[in-house]
Amino acid sequence: MKQTVWTLSAALIGVGMVVAQGPGGQVAGRANGPAKGQVARSPIQSPASLPGPPTVTPQTYPAEQIKAGELRFTSQCGFCHGRDAAGGETGPDLTRSKLVAEDTRGDKIGTLLRQGRPDQGMPSFNLSDADLGAIVAFIHDQKSKFEALGGGRRAVDPSDLATGNAAAGRRYFNGAGGCSKCHSATGDLAGIATRFQGLALLQRMLNPTNGRPAPPRPKVTVTLASGQTVTGPLATEDEFTIVVLDSSGARQTYEKSAVKFKIDDPMSVHFDQLGKYTDGDMHNVFAYLDTLK
Repeated sequence: MKQTVWTLSAALIGVGMVVAQGPGGQVAGRANGPAKGQVARSPIQSPASLPGPPTVTPQTYPAEQIKAGELRFTSQCGFCHGRDAAGGETGPDLTRSKLVAEDTRGDKIGTLLRQGRPDQGMPSFNLSDADLGAIVAFIHDQKSKFEALGGGRRAVDPSDLATGNAAAGRRYFNGAGGCSKCHSATGDLAGIATRFQGLALLQRMLNPTNGRPAPPRPKVTVTLASGQTVTGPLATEDEFTIVVLDSSGARQTYEKSAVKFKIDDPMSVHFDQLGKYTDGDMHNVFAYLDTLK
C-alpha cells in the first residue's frame, strides 16, 4: 500500500503534482512557506479528498472537437496541468477548478487563457477561436468524466512516505545525485523538516518552485539563420515554436526548425533530476531530508 501511495504522491508532485494552487480559481501558496515557528503539514483531508465543485451549466461537445482539444491541450497546457487536466508539474487540477465549474463554453476559461496570470507564472496564449473552443471542450469533457467517477481521493499521511533509508539518501545527496553542489544540509536546507512535512516536504524536494512566487522567466538566446542573435526572457514554448520577449517587451515568435536556441533555466537541474531518480533514490533522499530538523 505504501508503495502505491509513494507512486501516486510522486505523480502528483514532481512527475505531475499539485500541492500548491494557482490558476483555475484556486489560491496560490504563501510566498515564503509557513510562518516562522509553523509547520507545513499535509491536511488529514485534503481538498482532493472532497468532491470537486459541480458544473453549474452542464455542457456537451462534438467528439471531433474534444479530440482536437486534447491534442492542443497536451501540447500547450499539459506540462503544467497534466495531459488529463487533473494537475501536473506546476498547475492545479482543472477538473476540480471553481473557474471551470462556473465556465459556460469558454466565457471564463477563454479570458484566462488569453490574458494569462503572469503573477502566478501562467503565460497568455494567442489562440484562434477554433483552438480555444477545442481546449474548452476537452477541459469540460474531462471534468464530466471525473465527476462521473464520483467519490474523492484518499489524503496522504506523512507516515505513508516514511519508507526510505536516510543513510542511503545522505550518500546519494552528497554523491551520485549531485544535490550538494547547490544545497547544504547545514545551510539552505537546515531545519527544512521542521517547516515542511509529508507531501509538503516531498513537493519542495521534487519541484521547489511550486507554491512559490513565479520565478524569473528563463533567458533564451535565439540564433537566426543569418547569424544574428536575439536574447530575452522566454514567453512561451511549444513543440514547434519559441516565443521571446525582446528589449521592448514585444513578443517575437520563431519556428524552432528555422533557428538554433538555448534556454538558460536554473531550475532545469531539478526538472532533469526527475528523470534520473529511481524509486529507491527518491524514497531515500526524502528520508534523509526528513531528518534535517
